[in-house]
Formats: sequence, C-alpha cells, structure tokens
Amino acid sequence: MTSNDEYVLQLLREQGYVTDEQLDVASKSMREGNETTLDVLVASAVVSEDDVLGVIAEQFGIKYVSIDPSAIDPEISKTLDADLAHKYGVVPVMRDSDTLTVALSDPMGFDAVDSLRYVLHGLDVQAVLAPAAEVKAAMDKLYPSGADEVVARSDDGFGGDESADGDDAPVIRLCSLLLSNAIKMKASDIHLEPMEKEFRVRYRIDGALRKMDSPPKRLQGAILSRIKIMSKIKISEKRIPQDGRIQINVGGRDLDLRVSTVPTNHGESIVMRILDKSNLALGLPQLGFLSDDQNKFERLIRLSDGVVLVTGPTGSGKTTTLYACLGQINTPDKKLITVEDPVEYQMSGVNQVQVNRDVGLDFSAALRSILRQAPNIVMIGEIRDSETADIAMEAALTGHLVFSTLHTNDAPSAVTRLTDMGVKPFLVASALRAAMAQRLVRAICTNCKEEYVPTERDLKMLGSIAKTVPDHMYVGKGCAKCNGGYKGRKGIFEIFEVDDTIQRLIFDHAPSSVLRERAREMGMRTLREDGMLKVASGMTSLREVLQATMGDAD
Repeated sequence: MTSNDEYVLQLLREQGYVTDEQLDVASKSMREGNETTLDVLVASAVVSEDDVLGVIAEQFGIKYVSIDPSAIDPEISKTLDADLAHKYGVVPVMRDSDTLTVALSDPMGFDAVDSLRYVLHGLDVQAVLAPAAEVKAAMDKLYPSGADEVVARSDDGFGGDESADGDDAPVIRLCSLLLSNAIKMKASDIHLEPMEKEFRVRYRIDGALRKMDSPPKRLQGAILSRIKIMSKIKISEKRIPQDGRIQINVGGRDLDLRVSTVPTNHGESIVMRILDKSNLALGLPQLGFLSDDQNKFERLIRLSDGVVLVTGPTGSGKTTTLYACLGQINTPDKKLITVEDPVEYQMSGVNQVQVNRDVGLDFSAALRSILRQAPNIVMIGEIRDSETADIAMEAALTGHLVFSTLHTNDAPSAVTRLTDMGVKPFLVASALRAAMAQRLVRAICTNCKEEYVPTERDLKMLGSIAKTVPDHMYVGKGCAKCNGGYKGRKGIFEIFEVDDTIQRLIFDHAPSSVLRERAREMGMRTLREDGMLKVASGMTSLREVLQATMGDAD
C-alpha cells in the first residue's frame, strides 16, 4: 500500500492505532496478489486512510491536508508540466511568490520533492500529504491527458508502486546509506545529533569525530524513528533514554550496532557503536604490543589463577584487548565464562552471560552463580563495586583465572582503586597478578608516511624525556587512503606486574606512587615511554602520544 508497509505498520502499532492481534488477523487474511497487511486493515476499517497518512505526516514533520480539486487554479499547471507531475507523482496545489506547494499521496515519496527542488531551481518546493483520491482528482483536472498514467501509479489507493523494493523508500535508503558509508570509512561510531537548525551527522573515525553531509532537517523525525524501529526500541517513547541493538551483514561481514538514544532540546540524539566481529580475530601483535611486552602479557594470561586487570578510560580499547586475550586462550580443554553488560561480541566456545538488572542479575549476582559452573577462566566486563571486586578476588584465590577492567589512569592505581572500593589489602596482594593500563593512538598511514627532524617546539613539549627522542620521527602527509595522515589505531601499554616485594607493599597500604616506583625498578615502561618507542619505530606520531598521555605520570 505504501513503498514501505512494514515501517507504517510499526508506527501504527506504536501509536495505538492497531494491536498485535489485529495485525496477526490481517496478515492471515491476505489474499493472493498484491494485497498487503495494510490493505486488509484499511479495507476492514481497522484503520482509515486518514489514520495512516496522518501518522506518517507527523513522523515526517509535514502537513496532512484535504484538497479541493475544484478550488485549484488551472494556471498553476504551467509551473509544473505534466511529464514532471506524472514522473514524481505529485500535483501542484498552490503558488506563493517563490514557493510551490505540491500534494502527494505516497507517504514515502519525499525524494520526489528533493528532485523537484533541483529541477525547478529558483523555486522552494514544499510538500503536503493528501488522500490518494483527491490527488488523483486534482491530477485529472490539471493534466487530463495523463489521467490513465496517474491511475496506474495510484491504483493501490496510496500512490505506492507495488513493484518497488521497500528499500527504495527514501528514508530507508538514506538510513542504509548512513550505515554503509560509516562501515566503508571504518567508523567506530555514528552520531545523529538534532541541532536547532540542522540534523548533524558525525562519524568517529580512528578516535576523531568527522562531520558528514547533513540530511534535510525535515527528515530528522523519520530517520530517528527508522533507526529506533531497526533497534527494536519504542519509537513513541521520546522522553527517556533507550538502548537497542541492530544486527546487519555488509559485504559478508556480520556487524552489531549498539544503539543509544538520549532526549535533547531539539530531539533525540542517537549514537550507534559499530561492533565488527572481525575484530575478534585480532591477535596481541595486531593490538600494538612490542615484542617484550607481548611475551610478558602472553605469560600472564596463561597463568592458572589470579586476577589480571586492564585499565584505562572509556574508549581506550579495554574490551577489545580482553576479547583478544580470550581468543588466544580459548581451547577445548578450558571452560570460559564471561559476565558482560552488554555482550558486545558473540564468541564461539565461550559461555557469555548478559547482565539484566531488571531481574536482579547484576555483575555480583551473575558472578556468584557462574562460579558454581566450575569455569577455568572468568571474564568480568567491569569491576564496578566492592561486592563484585571481593567475589573476583576470592574466585582467584580458589583457583580461577579472572580477567576484568577498571577505570584508572595508570596501572599501579588499580591497587588503590580496589582498596578504595573496600577490598582488603591482603586480598588484593594475594590475588592480583598484574594490571595493564592502555590508550589508543592513531597509526600513521604507511602509504604517505614521511620522515622529519624534531623541532625545538617538539623537544620543549617533551620536557624531561626529550633525551629519548630519536633523530628522526615520522608524519603522515595525507592521501586518498587515509584520514589526514592516519589510518587505524594501535595501543600503547603499561604493564604493572605484582612480585613479592609489591605484594608486601600492598599489604602495608603503600600508596600508588611507591608501587609505581618499585615497578619502574623492575623495568616497567610507562605509557609515555612505550608511546615514544612507537614514535621511534614510525608506528605513530609524537603529537598522538602526547595527547594520549596528557596528565599521566612519566
């Protein structure tokens, strides 16, 4: 009945015009041919044409009107010739100075309006929705010789072309384009942000936000509703934040999109985080480890028990590192269980538990239960409270290897964070094997990488570690294969390993500065030092390392 009945049915159901039972009955009542569920609903008077067009008009932010063909000035047909009217399925109804108002009956035919604006340059074309019969009558009056063509286009009652693929609807097509472009550009996030006078779209590429061409502001509501439908969240609820998920396949790659909505002054802001399952195949070398740190970390993740933590701020790649660890040690002779909020990637051979606070299944409750499943290795998405931390430490002391994350600036501070949560120092000292802090830095594009000699300003910015700067550094000049000289991201790391001396210091409530000093004596590289080695190797730039480690201790 329209060029995307599924979209319209979702809107009608969400706004209470039809029930699930009515949809089921209508679906089972369809006869052979071009009849759709929406046709049956209208024919059986469950909903009216006015209901359908009114709901669509509201979503698109345009007017739904009734037009009187006899009141239309025939002279207006000179503004839009018959060929264009038939091609785009619209009829002109009013001309006011430089604005032409056209009526259409296909709720998803708004791409016609954009096309007309281009063809009729100099005129601002505005659209209204009107009943199909009224549009047809107006078309018959203004362009009588083309009446048969209009009947052929509108014989379904709403002006929809039943031979058209639903994906050809403009909003559907635009949403698909937003997703496919983001994936082609290797974006990690898509930001849809309603502003006062524009509907802003930005992609996060290699950690930096990049503004894209903005869709028409009038399509803001329709685009946001379409994304919410794809995410299986309520499109009628616009007052509170909501979370959802989209699963798609692009070019043979399975992708998950985590969707988050937040109400703002000018509409709902939506962020979609793109989770590429191909990242599960990443090994430790692909994360950016230098060989000695990689050997050390591989040894730590193969221990038989203890707690290994990955620390850093949000967006520093902690989850990716944990998944890479699980992928490395996932063998048939070990039982692996994870507790996550949410489960970001489905991993073959791993038992993954989704936190559900609505039914009382938080991290601590899930962790207590899974320990009765006799796992060898447990991964906790994040240690957020003292109860979860205590259970994790006790699990490590009873023969389990536990991986988790913490939000701390550096690795030794993980000890302070745990004790601040209320975990007894003797538990931390006995259970903690290591903590690794990490940051992500943009990698220099290998296609346009060039050497340069550090400037005095560079050396001044480095301060006390200027003596470690190599004679030559590298920079990406920018090319068609990268984003401003960078392509992809790599990690810089700081591995804090707990030895007997550090255990005693933890037990004696030593501050993190003392723990850090002892770790440096053992050979721990700081985040900045690790970054500088990667600057010397040409992996990243000096500016990237300085920005990523700003405020961190040397």
